[in-house]
Amino acid sequence: MMSGSALRAGSRILRAKQDAGTAAVEFVLLASLFMIIVAGTAEFGYWIYAASELTAAVSAGSQYAANNGALVATDPSGLATAISSVVNNANGPSWATSTVNVNNGSSTNCYCPTGTPDNWTWGSAVACGSACAGGGVAGQFVTITASPSSTVSAGFPTFNLTYSGTMSRSAIAETQ
Repeated sequence: MMSGSALRAGSRILRAKQDAGTAAVEFVLLASLFMIIVAGTAEFGYWIYAASELTAAVSAGSQYAANNGALVATDPSGLATAISSVVNNANGPSWATSTVNVNNGSSTNCYCPTGTPDNWTWGSAVACGSACAGGGVAGQFVTITASPSSTVSAGFPTFNLTYSGTMSRSAIAETQ
């Protein structure tokens, strides 16, 4: 027969083995949860980075339009091509694709554009400098809409942690 101290020692050893098994299960569960959180953070960070780079590219195109507004009257198609090149190559060769509309195709008219990004409405041509119905002053404008050349996709698609799809940014710049 075993003594009481030997039984207590055996009981402690058995309890230690059970605790080790419990700790392993807890580790697996918590490590998996931690990895999902880290992967989601990385995905979200990449999405924010791509959106920021696209916004910067459209901003660079808008700045170019504002600085070269005189080209609306003399070379609107050349201005559109130059702006598109600035936007498309802002973050590397052919990084984005863009659509540029210089003053609704007119080199002499002024407009009071309304609407929201990706959905601009030019309206009728009006006298330059006249008051617009929605506020502001009629002038010559350039609209820019851009998207990354490739679809921004999830790095960990199995987890479905973030959105995968098309991202776009738009801006309107007054040139006169």
